[in-house]
Amino acid sequence: RYTNINYKFFEDEVNSLAQSKSDEENLSTKVKWIGFKQLFFGSTIIADESFPNAVIRQEKMEDDPKYLANFYADIAFPYSGALNESVGIQFFFGPNHYQTLKQYNLDLENQIYLGYPVVREVNRFVIIPIFNFLRKYIANFGIIILLLTLFIKSVLFPFTYKSYMSQAKMKALKPEIDELNEKFGKDKAMEKQQATMALYKKAGVNPMGGCLPMVLQFPILIAMFFFFPGSIELRQESFLWATDLSTYDSILTLPFEIPFYGSHVSLFCLLMTVATIFYTKLNQQATASTSAMPGMQTMMYMMPVMFLFILNSYPAGLSYYYFLANLITIGQTLLIRQFVDEDKIRAQLAVNKKKPVKKSNFQKRLEDMAKQRGIQSPKK
Repeated sequence: RYTNINYKFFEDEVNSLAQSKSDEENLSTKVKWIGFKQLFFGSTIIADESFPNAVIRQEKMEDDPKYLANFYADIAFPYSGALNESVGIQFFFGPNHYQTLKQYNLDLENQIYLGYPVVREVNRFVIIPIFNFLRKYIANFGIIILLLTLFIKSVLFPFTYKSYMSQAKMKALKPEIDELNEKFGKDKAMEKQQATMALYKKAGVNPMGGCLPMVLQFPILIAMFFFFPGSIELRQESFLWATDLSTYDSILTLPFEIPFYGSHVSLFCLLMTVATIFYTKLNQQATASTSAMPGMQTMMYMMPVMFLFILNSYPAGLSYYYFLANLITIGQTLLIRQFVDEDKIRAQLAVNKKKPVKKSNFQKRLEDMAKQRGIQSPKK
């Protein structure tokens, strides 16, 4: 997936051929450079000015145990027919290291795949700068990943706290929600939904409040998914039992291969899965009942098992980061529980329900428009 051809049009953006299959492209306009890239190293031909056009092609070799692909590039050179002409070109042969490639101001660093547009910006402006800053002072990459995780989780802690409080309020309202479920049943879904939303509004509870930390953390989680596999800094760097953080940490080789899992056991991946299941169980205790969606609870426990299969062959650095993130989140949750009084929350919700519900400006405008048209709002 990381072995493909990249190219930059003259005074334009960087593009690439397909990541996971054979591909070909006829570059009919000016090209600044063409790069043959693998996971950690690449070779790039760079024009001082530009190449008039080029044809590039990659043939992926999925069944070959030794080679990943064949790369081809037929490049045109500018020639005006003079007796003596020269064309200025440069070659870069070296590591796919973001800062090394960026220093040439040729967009060569864009050959390193950092994920989708939003995720790529998180890697460029958050993860990579912090990672490089820590590298100046710390040599052990296991410690660097630990400090990076602590920093990210500390920044997100206020949102984690807000999410927990939202879940605690939802849990406090569970008896009344159960009453509404019994009152309306399955036949009156619309009425039940309206009554539930009215209850939330009267109690001052935002049912979507618990989703905010997940929305904020999701780009970072995905950013790490792309950052660690392509990070040459982790290559041949050891930590604890992992001899190379850029590949999986095998503690046991199986005499057979499990489909979608492999023939080895990654301990960091296994620890990450256990920590995720434990956090899922802990999180279920703080949320309202999922009896209305019986399949949701099963899905929450299935996700860690799915990631066990997906990440077993991914870099140990990635599984180590996810494991640390789960441990810190569990610690934050247990810490918050020590300072949150659920009885006090119930008392505050009871006070909120006695207060008159303020109409939003949008609701007021709707009612004013209805009055102008002679439509009376329904009596409560």
